[in-house]
Amino acid sequence: MADAQPAGSPPRAPLVLATLILVASVANINLAAANVALPDIGKAFDAGQTGLNLVAVGYSLGLAASVLYLGALGDRRGRKMMLVGGMALTVPACIIAAFAPSLEVLFAGRVLGGVAAGMAYPTTLALITALWTGPPRTTAIALWSAVGGAMAAIGPLAAGALLEQFDWGSVFLFTAPLAVVALVLALRLVPAHVNEGTEPVDNLGGIISVVLVAALVLGINFAAVPGMLAVAGGLLLVALAASVAFVVRQRRAANPLYDLKIAGRRIFWVAAVAGIIVFGALMGAMFVGQQFLQNVLGYSTLEAGAAMLPAAVALVLVAPRSAKLVESRGARYTLLLGYLFVLLGFVCMLVLWTADAQYWHVSLGYILVGIGVGLAGTPASRSLTGSVPIRRAGMASGTADLQRDLGGAIMQSIFGALLTAGYAASINAQIAAAPSSAQEKITEDVQSALTKSYSSAAALAEQYPQYQQQIIAAAQQSFVDGDAWTYLAGVIATLLGAALVFFLFPKHDEERRLLADYHATDN
Repeated sequence: MADAQPAGSPPRAPLVLATLILVASVANINLAAANVALPDIGKAFDAGQTGLNLVAVGYSLGLAASVLYLGALGDRRGRKMMLVGGMALTVPACIIAAFAPSLEVLFAGRVLGGVAAGMAYPTTLALITALWTGPPRTTAIALWSAVGGAMAAIGPLAAGALLEQFDWGSVFLFTAPLAVVALVLALRLVPAHVNEGTEPVDNLGGIISVVLVAALVLGINFAAVPGMLAVAGGLLLVALAASVAFVVRQRRAANPLYDLKIAGRRIFWVAAVAGIIVFGALMGAMFVGQQFLQNVLGYSTLEAGAAMLPAAVALVLVAPRSAKLVESRGARYTLLLGYLFVLLGFVCMLVLWTADAQYWHVSLGYILVGIGVGLAGTPASRSLTGSVPIRRAGMASGTADLQRDLGGAIMQSIFGALLTAGYAASINAQIAAAPSSAQEKITEDVQSALTKSYSSAAALAEQYPQYQQQIIAAAQQSFVDGDAWTYLAGVIATLLGAALVFFLFPKHDEERRLLADYHATDN
């Protein structure tokens, strides 16, 4: 049991923790910074909404698909090696994305950056789990969660400031120097080996896990694309088959990549699912929100990025309190409290984020979601790391990262698909309701451009200045209508997650007893 362990911290603990948080911050900034640039990227490549969705989700895709496999490699081959390798690979990934000549190359650069983060990001929490014990571990996890989450919110602000002066590629370059600094600090401060295993790595299981996550995320993204239903269905079938193959492989492997017996512990799997939903909610809100602010409310890139600051401040202020609540009231209470605020945030977006929304409407939604994630992040991560043996720290940290990255990838994919479908449905409904004289002027090519994405409609409006106001107004209303679909999905997902925690996560006394049993069994 984590609470029963003697409290302990490594030598030079503040510097080591700062290094690990910096590595996590590089990953989190890269995860979120692209959202601010999506409107500019759409104009640069005349991209449809689906293409923009893939650019936004590419980083999460690379990270989520690789994180379990790479976390297991870190557990056996050396966590410091993975940390250093991930930061080294981040630099060329940033350069490829920044100077991408096409949307396909940009997507590839984003995926490569996600794989680099998959090497480094899970290692940060694995090292915290291995180096800290007792209440200091809970505090370290709270700081790691708070600062990392805040960086995901502050990243759009820095990206917005860059876009005021430079083109969209700049948002992918500015984390490269941070990665170099993190690389140097990791080499100097992070211990070379900490409680790592010596058993072989389940490479086949790792490859299956990559196929599973990649097929799932891509399948969701293509589900709403006209003419791509068969492709989406095929990908989702591949994901289903890979899920079955992964479970069979992990049951039969002598040294499984993912220990299903440990994963079956109630504290572990409920916390994992709960984290996927709550962190996915944050990424989904940021993904849709940045486009809403620029496309509908007319915010500049800097203003849109700055609008995320309330969420970052709320998250940082609340996370330390979350650590205290976990120790005094338990993970279940703290998770449910976090879910309540996330739910209120999505309700606020659904009701108040309209075409004439004021800034306080926007900031209120972000503040509520930031408080919710700040409260829920610590118990979700702490429950995972506290319910596994140290030798499986990479499995726990990989799962904790999946909470963010698979949650972010899935929620962004779902939100993107709903936004695409809702936007197109609204545009088509407005065309159908227009007078027949106006419909005669709308050719098939014009209708295709209108339904493709907001940026495509805006480009079309520039070609027809006499109808510019009407086209922009229709596109903005359609974007708001599509947004409403995503916020409603956020409400439903949050309610389902809260129900899961309420009914299945143990109360405080039972949680303490189960953690003690796990600790006794593992030692």
